[in-house]
Amino acid sequence: MTEDLRNLLAELTCGDDVRAEAAVSGLAGRGAEILPSLKTLLDSPEVEARWWAIRTLAQMADPPSDWLIAALADPADEVRQCAALALCHHPDGNAIPGLIRLLADPEPVSAELAADALAVNGGEVLPALLEVLEKGPHKARLEAVRALASIRDPRAVPSLMAALEEDSISMQFWAEEGLERLGLGMVYLKPD
Repeated sequence: MTEDLRNLLAELTCGDDVRAEAAVSGLAGRGAEILPSLKTLLDSPEVEARWWAIRTLAQMADPPSDWLIAALADPADEVRQCAALALCHHPDGNAIPGLIRLLADPEPVSAELAADALAVNGGEVLPALLEVLEKGPHKARLEAVRALASIRDPRAVPSLMAALEEDSISMQFWAEEGLERLGLGMVYLKPD
């Protein structure tokens, strides 16, 4: 390991966010050269070390997505959130099951970021989101309908229509938003 690389890694884990963020750019541009060091940080018992490792991976042009996917199950909320945000920028269909599980995370930010990352995958994620919308717990269902609204896939129209009938104002809002984005923004009346 070069002295320069050693210094950047020391800055990354120094405890000062400004210095660590400055080190991210220098490290991310080094590609595969830094992966062994980042793997060591990912295996650390220290939450901060794992978070900065994921943050650095997110900045890389082509990070190992399996490391990001594994971090979706990290015990620390902030690491799961960082991994979900990284997957917004580096979508991978293999992340869909982990992101779907994260929709039900008790930490709302984790669930919201998972929905954002799922939406980036587009139509590929539609079957999984529709299943959550049909069978998942309320919080996961809400994030699923929000992701569906972002995807703008016409195959979601029947499920978005059904979500209009929900007792939840938030569910209704995102169902209406999804239909509006699909060009179907109108009031639907059931004949009696």
